[in-house]
Amino acid sequence: MSDALPRGIGRIFTDPDPDALRAHHRKKSKGMVPKVTTVRTAIERFVQDGCYLASGGFGGVRIPTALLHEVVRQGRSGLGFAGHTTTHDFQILAAGNCVDRCDAAYIVGLEMRGLSPNARRAVQSGDIELTEWTNAALLWRLRAAAMGLSFLPTRSMLGTDTFVQSAAVELHCPFTGKTYAAVPALSPDIALIHVHRADPYGNCQIDGSTVADLDVAAASRHVVVSCEQLVSSEQIRSEPDRTVIPYYMVDAVVEVPYGSYPGNMPGEYYSDETHLAEWLTVERDPQAFAEFLQQNIHGVEEFQSYLERNGGIDRLRELRRIELLIDAGEES
Repeated sequence: MSDALPRGIGRIFTDPDPDALRAHHRKKSKGMVPKVTTVRTAIERFVQDGCYLASGGFGGVRIPTALLHEVVRQGRSGLGFAGHTTTHDFQILAAGNCVDRCDAAYIVGLEMRGLSPNARRAVQSGDIELTEWTNAALLWRLRAAAMGLSFLPTRSMLGTDTFVQSAAVELHCPFTGKTYAAVPALSPDIALIHVHRADPYGNCQIDGSTVADLDVAAASRHVVVSCEQLVSSEQIRSEPDRTVIPYYMVDAVVEVPYGSYPGNMPGEYYSDETHLAEWLTVERDPQAFAEFLQQNIHGVEEFQSYLERNGGIDRLRELRRIELLIDAGEES
C-alpha cells in the first residue's frame, strides 16, 4: 500500500502480522486436558501488565464481570483494550485505572442507562489513548486475525470522521477499482469470555446471541472462559452443534455462577439496573467512588462476596424471576 493513500491518524496498538499469531497457535497444545482453575490463578497467569485485552459478550449481556473484577483487584495496569461493544466491562477497567490505550467502537456509554462519569473523565483527560472504529470495523479486525489475514477491506467508515480517527487505510480494488477501507488485523493477547456452560476441557455453549465471541477467541493468543455451569464433556458432546467455542482455543476454565452480574445472562438472570445506576451515581464523586470500589472489589477476596454485598441470593433470585418473565413474554 502506498504512503500516498489516505489513512486515519489513529495508532495501531497490536501487530497485524498474522504469521506471529499462527506461529503461537501452532505451538499451543491441542490435547484434551482439564483446564479448570480459579479466577485468581487464571488472571495471575494470563493477564500481565501491558498486555492487550478483549472481553466477550455484547453491551450489558454476558459480561465477564468476575474475571474483570480480578484484573482490577490484582492491580493490572498499562493494558490495551478492544472496546468493541463494551459497557460495564470498560467501566470496570477504567475504575481500576487498568487501561491506557483502547480501540474504541462503543465505550463509556452504558446504553440507555447513560454515560460513565469516571470512564468519561479517563478518556477526556487523555489518560486513555483512543483509536476509533465502527462496531463493524472492529469486528472485522478481529475476524481478519481469526482468518489468518493482515487486513480486511470494508466500506465502513469511508467519508466519515471515524475514518480520520481510525488507523484504516484506503485502497483500490484490483478487480473493480472501487475504494475500500483496509482495516488491520487485531490479535489480543488475552480474551475473557463468560458463557452459559463449559466442560473441563473448554468446550463452550452459549444460549442466545454469540455476537463476536468466536472471532474474539480465534483471534486471541490466550482465552480464559468463565461459565455459569461446569458440565461434563459427555453433556457437551450430546449436542455437538451447540459448541460455540472449541476446547483447543481455550487456556483456562472457571466456574462462576452469576459471573456476569450485574449484567444480563440470557435465560438465567436479568441485569441489576439498581446496582448499575448506583455505579453511575457514585462515580460523580471520586472520593465516594473510591470507597465504593473498596467495598465492592478491592475489599473482597472473591466474586461471591461481591454478590452477597449487593443483595445475595434473594436479589439474584429476583433477577432470575424477571428474566424468566421476559422470556415468557410477560412484564415483571
